[in-house]
Amino acid sequence: MATIRNWRGSAVSSQGERFWETKTLDQMTDAEWESLCDGCGRCCLQKLEDEDTGEVHFTRVSCRLLDVESCRCSDYENRFEKVPDCLLIKPLSDEKLSWLPESCAYVKLSRGQPLENWHPLLSGDPNSVHSSRISVSGRCISETEVPVSEFIFHLIEWDNKPPS
Repeated sequence: MATIRNWRGSAVSSQGERFWETKTLDQMTDAEWESLCDGCGRCCLQKLEDEDTGEVHFTRVSCRLLDVESCRCSDYENRFEKVPDCLLIKPLSDEKLSWLPESCAYVKLSRGQPLENWHPLLSGDPNSVHSSRISVSGRCISETEVPVSEFIFHLIEWDNKPPS
């Protein structure tokens, strides 16, 4: 079987095993955990939380470190120093899950659901998240271009479908 690689190109498995079907999130190696990221960029969008209901709303405004075309962090290794409120999702918690999109592999696996068929680990194509129009590539704007007071004007809705 083919080698499974994470989005950085590092080998995750040379046996072709579908580790996400045999391991819990807590049992995964760092490389396996990282490979679950499909590269959609949705977690890097600014969100607004309703103070009354706790409901989280996505905006189309991205973190300043997100490359809005490739959907990759421009400084992944130093993201927490440059963006102190960047979401560290490992270890996963219910609160963190509420800030991730429904299509996210971490959300799906934590709920016992399978990965989406467009996920790069299943498709074998790191661009399948873009060709399936799941990613935010070309459809978001950097927070450097929008004042925080205007984030509310950039609300979007999506689940496992392309953004509207």
